[in-house]
Amino acid sequence: MEALLNELRQEAEATKRLLERVPEDRLGWRPHPKSMTLGQLALHIATIPGDLSRLAQLNEFDASNANFEPPAPESKMAIEAAMKKSLDDTTEHLGSLGADQAGATWRLTLRGKEVFAMPRFALLRSLMLNHWYHHRGQLTVYLRLVDIPVPVIYGKTADENPFA
Repeated sequence: MEALLNELRQEAEATKRLLERVPEDRLGWRPHPKSMTLGQLALHIATIPGDLSRLAQLNEFDASNANFEPPAPESKMAIEAAMKKSLDDTTEHLGSLGADQAGATWRLTLRGKEVFAMPRFALLRSLMLNHWYHHRGQLTVYLRLVDIPVPVIYGKTADENPFA
């Protein structure tokens, strides 16, 4: 679990840099009617680790009980607070997860029928972290579309070059 915690900590720094760029006056902006607003996407990114680590504490989850309508944040400060809580909760959960628990099977069901099953560690790795990276990539596009400089994530961007 230490490797997962280390990755979470490292990636949290890049995520924070990205969320810091979210403009407060554009939280309601969306690139397409089917897309989340900028604020919804930023809040979703802020809460993914905590939400998924809470789900991973269960042995199974029925997706019919999920709310897939992302809430809109009241402010940028709410996004930052959500990120802090999410990271604190996730760090606590991952730090207390033993090897047996990490390897135990976790199930997603839909109205009682199994959709998939995987080791809890795989759930955390794929649905928590990979899902986080996916939406973080979306946010870079949103920022570009509203003319906000995109910060460094893994290397230089069109706006920043840490190697120059």
